Amino acid sequence: MFKDYFSNDYWCDFNLTETKEELLAPCGLYCGVCRIYLAHKENNIEFKKEILPTLQSFGAKSVDDIACTGCLSDGVVFHFCQTCPIKDCMKNKKIEGCYQCEDFPCKIIREWPDALDKKVMLRAIPSWRKLGTEKWIQEEEKRYRCPNCKEQLFHGVKKCKNCNSKVDLD
Repeated sequence: MFKDYFSNDYWCDFNLTETKEELLAPCGLYCGVCRIYLAHKENNIEFKKEILPTLQSFGAKSVDDIACTGCLSDGVVFHFCQTCPIKDCMKNKKIEGCYQCEDFPCKIIREWPDALDKKVMLRAIPSWRKLGTEKWIQEEEKRYRCPNCKEQLFHGVKKCKNCNSKVDLD
């Protein structure tokens, strides 16, 4: 069902030299490997149906609510991300993201409501600081590939749809 959507050909054509700033979520949850962004980008209704139960506590009531063009885009932004306290914090501090913040990890991160997101943030922000934006994006894109078949994956996935391998990438 997801073979065409997450095909290697689709992802190998992605131009990593062009940074898409709208995908650089200030919290370190790179939107380029977010299930909401990917499902919306391809309008994959079956995938949206599958992930809907995991997003209901974040405001998604139907597959129509699973839509996002990137956390910082001028287009459609997922409901939870529209009201993100980290985005407000970055605006107030006049910085681009947590990777530039001296207070990281702050109270907002330490008390983040989703344990998986928090785990990714705590891993991603130090990496972003160390590598810089371009290299960090490349590493995030590489990280979210199946180690066995190289299929493109996303935050939170536990099993590759292509080869059925169990994965723990976050």
